Amino acid sequence: MNVREIRERLESEYEYRLELHAHSNPASGCSEVPAPDLVRTYAELGYHGIVLTNHFIYDYSTCMRGRSVEEGIAVWLDDYHAAVEEGKKYGLTVLLGAEIRFTENNNDYLIYGLREEMLPEIYRLLPEGVEYFRKHYAMPDSVFLQAHPFRDGMVEVDPALLDGIETFNMHPGQRSRNAVANLYAKKNGIGIRLVASDFHFLRGRDVAVSAIRTKSMPKSSFDVAKILRSGDYIGEVGTQALIIP
Repeated sequence: MNVREIRERLESEYEYRLELHAHSNPASGCSEVPAPDLVRTYAELGYHGIVLTNHFIYDYSTCMRGRSVEEGIAVWLDDYHAAVEEGKKYGLTVLLGAEIRFTENNNDYLIYGLREEMLPEIYRLLPEGVEYFRKHYAMPDSVFLQAHPFRDGMVEVDPALLDGIETFNMHPGQRSRNAVANLYAKKNGIGIRLVASDFHFLRGRDVAVSAIRTKSMPKSSFDVAKILRSGDYIGEVGTQALIIP
């Protein structure tokens, strides 16, 4: 079996293409793309689903400022709800995730396996730091990954606090040092290794440059967590390179 045949076999076996790291505006102020436009873009590119992982940072976004926690979270969720409705038009599944940041530093963490009712307590704990959060907030059916752990400004944390890391963050405007992340994951026996676009813009090469591929289509954010824990998925970068975690 040659390389082309192996790739075709893997693409057939892992038929569902998912984006697990995407940002929309206004929930993520760093994104230029409204949620409906994000959904249409991924649908047109042949993706089957996305997890919307907007920034969830203590007293940071315009969603939170000047509002109660409950009101701010409701505004933050507007992007997700708009994306879900747009997804129905295109047959694209939109699931809820978040990229959270504690007040102790600029590290970012991705959560898969998330319900809306979890958000107020997560927000309340953001000033306590990652170690406190992991010890005092139980998420037995979720996974907690460090996003782009070797990007400029990131701080190394105890691997025991993490379920995995983002080993291929394909944001073209950042130095994510993916090779370093992959070596770190191997050295520390980190099982969940995420491949994702970190989507923010609709600018040529910035658009949906990677995915994970799965055998089954997740119906919930918790299904995504279950797939990641199983290790039964592959990564895709561009339209040619497949990555076996």
